[in-house]
Amino acid sequence: MNRRDTIKVLGLTTVGTGLLLESCGPENSNKQVDNAAGEVKKLAGVQEFEHERNAKLNSERFFTDAEMATITLLADIIIPKDDFSESASKAGVPDFIEFMVKDIPAYKLPMRGGLKWLDIQCLKRYKHAFIDCDEKQQLSILDEIAYPAKAKPEMQQGVAFFDLMRNLTASGFFTSEIGVKDIGYVGNRPQLWEGVPADVLKQYGFTEES
Repeated sequence: MNRRDTIKVLGLTTVGTGLLLESCGPENSNKQVDNAAGEVKKLAGVQEFEHERNAKLNSERFFTDAEMATITLLADIIIPKDDFSESASKAGVPDFIEFMVKDIPAYKLPMRGGLKWLDIQCLKRYKHAFIDCDEKQQLSILDEIAYPAKAKPEMQQGVAFFDLMRNLTASGFFTSEIGVKDIGYVGNRPQLWEGVPADVLKQYGFTEES
């Protein structure tokens, strides 16, 4: 199983079926801002009070530009662009994560604290913040927190952060239009009924002429 297949399993166990189905329509994506004025479109099935709350959350900003840059880089490391599909950032995952931490405030401290932890670790080792390290350095430290069973005790805060980051990335990607196409989900499609197959008719003692 390759990395994208692995993250698909993670993504599908992280998001609910209803959320996945809701996101399958071509009009839905992780970006809810619909025009240059920054107005938030009302999604199908959303009640007015929910729409007003979504609009309010979208008007607020939690992460700094530097934090968003790190989130974008991490998301694309977790789900990179490949020959089949686009990257996490192209699917709008950073915006999704920004929205989710405002929608679920309990995510705020773990995410911000985790980003700070990551930068501190990189500064100690490489004299640079995570985003300014080279790819080898970035992957080296992520390898130490991406596999909980192998992680050292002193890396547990990083493990918890990366687990949350990975879950949010998978949820955001596989509930986007790009992610749904990546899974191969096509939804309900009309089909031509050509009658009961001949082998089934034969099994029950019927012929096509019957």
